[in-house]
Amino acid sequence: MYSYFLFLLILIPFMALSAYASAKVHTTFAKYDRVPNSSRMTGYDTAVRLMRSRGVNDISVGRVRGSLSDHYNPAKKIVNLSESTYGSASVAAVAVAAHEVGHVMQKKRGYVPYKIRNVLVPIANIGSRLALPLILIGILLDVLYLSADFTVGRIFMYVGIGLYSASVLFMLVTLPVEFNASRRAKKMLLEDGILQKDEAVGVRKVLSAAAMTYVASMLISLIYFLRILVIVLANTRRRN
Repeated sequence: MYSYFLFLLILIPFMALSAYASAKVHTTFAKYDRVPNSSRMTGYDTAVRLMRSRGVNDISVGRVRGSLSDHYNPAKKIVNLSESTYGSASVAAVAVAAHEVGHVMQKKRGYVPYKIRNVLVPIANIGSRLALPLILIGILLDVLYLSADFTVGRIFMYVGIGLYSASVLFMLVTLPVEFNASRRAKKMLLEDGILQKDEAVGVRKVLSAAAMTYVASMLISLIYFLRILVIVLANTRRRN
């Protein structure tokens, strides 16, 4: 019981950080979405221009519902821009659009962390869904003595830990990928004259706020992973 309350005490500040980061990215985007960019280019115009000027002609630009739901889908070769980005000619919109093109350029240039993250995507997706159930089943089997030599429960637990660790590794690799995409975005916007230097401050604030959400998510995932690892190791030590 004491360890559980200690876990909550550690977790609460990071949950608060996550809530703050989520609110910050929305308020910062809203602020700079009211600031028109000097070139009057929309998010769609920006994405197309940045890619075509760099020799990327096989990636299309689409629109998806929602706000800040922008993403690059390499499998379908499309940059999906949200409704709040696609047709907006604001500083915030071109910043987000350029960030997604940054991911396109990472793939084109063979950026290593991006390659690693793509390899981890299917494993991380499986891990996020099955890790906790497998760990809980493993602990339950071990506690209830459903296996004479206790190996069945441990197999479930270790497989669960392995899957969850893949999810945590995915989050860790995501950080340099996102930061690098933001750096590429700011550089491309200035190189192509879409924004002027004084507008780069708004781009930096929008993309930094977005990056904070990834940092908060990674920290929370890491805390949960350590908590689960401690429980499993304690259970294994008790059985030994």
